Amino acid sequence: MSFEAFAAKALDYWITVGDTPAEIEEAYAKDTGTVPMMPEYGMGFWQCKLRYQTQEELLEVAREYKRRYLPLDVIVIDFFHWPKQGEWKFDPAYWPDPDAMIKELKEMGVELMVSIWPTVDRKSENYEEMLERGYLIRTERGFRVGLDFEGATIHYDATNPEARNYVWEKAKKNYYDKGIKIFWLDEAEPEYTAYDFDNYRYYRGTDLEIGNIYPVDYAKTFYEGMQAEGQENIVNLLRCAWAGSQKYGALVWSGDIASSFDSMRNQLAAGLNMGLAGIPWWTTDIGGFHGGDPDDPAFREVFIRWFQWGAFCPVMRLHGDREPRQPQYGTTGGATCCSGAANEVWSYGEEVYKICKEYMELREKLRPYTRTLMQEAHEKGTPVMRTLFYEYPQDAVCWEVEDEYFYGPDILVAPVLEAGARTRKIYLPKGDVWVDCKTGREYDGGQWIEADAPLEWTPAFMKKGSGVGI
Repeated sequence: MSFEAFAAKALDYWITVGDTPAEIEEAYAKDTGTVPMMPEYGMGFWQCKLRYQTQEELLEVAREYKRRYLPLDVIVIDFFHWPKQGEWKFDPAYWPDPDAMIKELKEMGVELMVSIWPTVDRKSENYEEMLERGYLIRTERGFRVGLDFEGATIHYDATNPEARNYVWEKAKKNYYDKGIKIFWLDEAEPEYTAYDFDNYRYYRGTDLEIGNIYPVDYAKTFYEGMQAEGQENIVNLLRCAWAGSQKYGALVWSGDIASSFDSMRNQLAAGLNMGLAGIPWWTTDIGGFHGGDPDDPAFREVFIRWFQWGAFCPVMRLHGDREPRQPQYGTTGGATCCSGAANEVWSYGEEVYKICKEYMELREKLRPYTRTLMQEAHEKGTPVMRTLFYEYPQDAVCWEVEDEYFYGPDILVAPVLEAGARTRKIYLPKGDVWVDCKTGREYDGGQWIEADAPLEWTPAFMKKGSGVGI
């Protein structure tokens, strides 16, 4: 269903039944569950790329952020830091002293997130045991292989409680007990090489029957394990979700997307619809994932606009596979999965760096406000990113606007979604006065305006009297 069709149906429902979008959303959240409270490190800036190849490389990036006095809450070790898929541990050839690494990061006030894949390589040290115990997804026909990427693999069966416990115990021993409290649960849906869904069997039924609940049980694997260890305020990053994923701390991101303005426009729609679907924690790869050369002026513009918008997303997370690829480091383990070009905020030149620094500092100023939004999401299931009609259902124009949104109830954000644009048309909902966050100029609601949007700034407006200061 298109956004326009959904909005029309929702408006008709609201007019007929009388429930506001917020009331409908909160009733749904009451039934399916709400997110935990976002931990404090979720409020700030997350640094990631495909992929840091060694312990020293990652530490040097974190050190450089601190040398530059840049706020950094989370840094990420991406996939193939393990010897084989399904071993859930650091490869000592490239990560020789993870305890010392984690200790140094914590002393800097930085949390470490590590990538987890649910795939088990036939050559991994755990494959035969998991096969014998029935912890792997089964196939009715043919060779038991689901995904053939950097090795022939099959996913662990997350619908099996014993399999969940087995995987968690491996992750606990090799990551959690070392001090890692946040995980990137990638490949959250079985991405089969051949999409013969009737061929795959789970503990709870066939893939055709229960395949959509896999990401819920994958998130549950880690949520319940972390909860049993006494951790509160749990958040883990996943690529997909289903109804109920949110109550297991799922922060959903929109997957491996193109690095373009077209893709960025799609991400805005994705984030808003995710919130309406009852999943308030959502993030996007700032700059897109596939491609993008940090030295390309055209991509730098995409990156700037995406970074500016990222400051007003539930989680501000930089990630991507930049060009050109770096030389392969090493020959064993996951080394054949090469690394993209540099993807730190200083990798794009001084002009871009200055803008990034300003928006990272803006995100810090927003921290108290973001905290209130996360509390509301936890208590009531309220989206952090909200369509205009969510906040102003009585304003008919708000049901038609797709390229603006609210970050919480008081900040209206209008991302710049076109190359070369230095102004953009913005609708300000009726019933309130709106203050331009950059100029301080006030506008009565209920009108369209043409707002300045220089490269240094993306338009944003505060509701007058809200008390939000940016």
